[in-house]
Amino acid sequence: MRRRLIQSTLAVVLVVIAVFGVSLVIVETRTISNSAQERVDSEALRLASIVDSRLLSDEKVNGKIFKDQVTGDRYALIDIPGQAPIQVGAKPTGDVIHSTAKGEEGETVRVEEPRSAVTREVGRTLLIIALVALLAIIAAVLLAVRQANRLASPLTDLAETAERLGSGDPRPRHKRYGVPELDRVADVLDSSAERIARMLTAERRLAADASHQLRTPLTALSMRLEEITLTDDPDTVKEEATIALTQVERLTDVVERLLTNARDPRTGSAVSFDLDEVIQQQLAEWRPAYRSAGRAIVSSGKRHLRAVGTPGAVAQVLAALIENSLMHGGGTVALRTRVTGNQAVVEVTDEGPGVPPELGSRIFERTISGRNSTGIGLAVARDLAEADGGRLEMLQAKPPVFGLFLSRTPLRVPLTGEDPEEWTVR
Repeated sequence: MRRRLIQSTLAVVLVVIAVFGVSLVIVETRTISNSAQERVDSEALRLASIVDSRLLSDEKVNGKIFKDQVTGDRYALIDIPGQAPIQVGAKPTGDVIHSTAKGEEGETVRVEEPRSAVTREVGRTLLIIALVALLAIIAAVLLAVRQANRLASPLTDLAETAERLGSGDPRPRHKRYGVPELDRVADVLDSSAERIARMLTAERRLAADASHQLRTPLTALSMRLEEITLTDDPDTVKEEATIALTQVERLTDVVERLLTNARDPRTGSAVSFDLDEVIQQQLAEWRPAYRSAGRAIVSSGKRHLRAVGTPGAVAQVLAALIENSLMHGGGTVALRTRVTGNQAVVEVTDEGPGVPPELGSRIFERTISGRNSTGIGLAVARDLAEADGGRLEMLQAKPPVFGLFLSRTPLRVPLTGEDPEEWTVR
């Protein structure tokens, strides 16, 4: 590209020089020739006027008088009737420029000048024109090289940027070149790089979230299946298989939810559901793990609350909080439901040391963890809660209290003998 730009610019300059240079040479040559002829004509008229003035004054006319009048390489021949011709200067040889003038007394004055003088002057002019043309060519080449570099270097940078995008490096360069067309290409490449970066981030995030969110349910499902293989009681097998199927359905919902959030976090599938059922499901699923750790998990608060959200997502949020309490907390873990305004709140607390002060509000940031864990669980839980229009907050650091806020629907009518306000399950 550089070579083509330089060649095209040089070709244009050469054409311009050829057109205007030849014209200038012709004009200058004619001008110099005309000027030389005019000088000779003027010289002949001047000498004729001198001869006329001396003849009218009856003064003597001879070569000595005109010796100082004719200078340079000029030659003058003065022919006066009745007198011998007077020659002044050396007669030039070869091609000459001449002019003849006649005086009032009948005399004739012929002035000659070698054409070589004109040729030398024309040569000097041609040399000047050639030097100017050469300087113009050099300047044009330098400008062409600069312009070629100005255009080719950005294209090289853009090609490198495109190659980096193809090799998996989506970092935008945000570099501009002052050329609107090239800047437009750079804008498009930077936008593409940002989109690719977002896509790669979403894919990595999906992989990390799926790995984290599926690890514990798969472990619980594996334990259920092991219990099925170790028992011969049909009722136990049926009960464990039912729980396992429920867990499989929830795993499917988790995967679908993660994929949905990866495509568009704003897309939700919120419905009205019974919050009691989700809490009971989590209690049944996590009670064996807590029993193995020598700890208890309890729930209390208002019953028959209906909330708006995705049951699977709400279950995952509660599972993340319960797992967090199992790993980092201590003592009994309590789930309590309450109502505040038009929202249903599920609080999860334990008797552990709480959230360290240095973490504070950063507890929901990814990779932030108080111990040796991934730091993904609470971040995913908050994303899942916000995707359904709810929110997850840390209400208290010591003892730790996390609150899941969900939009609330009207209470269902309790059965006879039920307390619609408070309930406790262990």
